[in-house]
Amino acid sequence: MKFCWTTLTVNDMDKSIEFYTEIVGLKVDRRFNAGPDTEICFLGDGETKLELICDTDIRPDCLGEGMSMGFQVESLEKIEGVLEQKGIPVHSGPFQPNPHIRFLYVKDPDGFKVQFVENV
Repeated sequence: MKFCWTTLTVNDMDKSIEFYTEIVGLKVDRRFNAGPDTEICFLGDGETKLELICDTDIRPDCLGEGMSMGFQVESLEKIEGVLEQKGIPVHSGPFQPNPHIRFLYVKDPDGFKVQFVENV
């Protein structure tokens, strides 16, 4: 068995794509309409993908409060600079639970927690 993708239901496809491409650094793999009121976008350039679904009949209110996605970064300082430049506040952190890892959390446009992790 292998993990294929994580699916997020989003309110605004363009805002979500902007966040995951400009902040996280994912690339749009494919984007398409899946019906008259539904659009799907897959992001990522490896085997594992992030799937965004925007359906005008479904408007989630922060569905992701209990979950987070982690992305490894080269430097927390660099990502903090990008976040500041884009006006995205740090939700919590940075934390360093041991000498080998540091991380912080932000929220994406729909309130899903995104963790940026630096291995030190």
